[in-house]
Amino acid sequence: MPGGIATNLQRHMDPEYMERARREPSVRLKSVEQGAATSVLLATSPLLEGVGGRYFDDCNEAKVLRERLGRALNGVAPYALDPANAERLWEVSEALLRP
Repeated sequence: MPGGIATNLQRHMDPEYMERARREPSVRLKSVEQGAATSVLLATSPLLEGVGGRYFDDCNEAKVLRERLGRALNGVAPYALDPANAERLWEVSEALLRP
């Protein structure tokens, strides 16, 4: 999960939201480098070779949230790690791509 990244895409966002994002940690936008760090770590670290089916955020494996905690900034819902859900998503995605 790269999180919210400060790029030129935000030029379409509400200026008040962007100002709040610069000031409040609850909104938090990352630099491009910070946003890429987790993906780069997962793609290159020998410590994670063969590891799959997990959710990472800020270069760490995310904790599983047992209940919704408002607008949680970190964590992963249990349904997002369910192998049956992953299989179903794959099948639906393949079906949508067929001519």
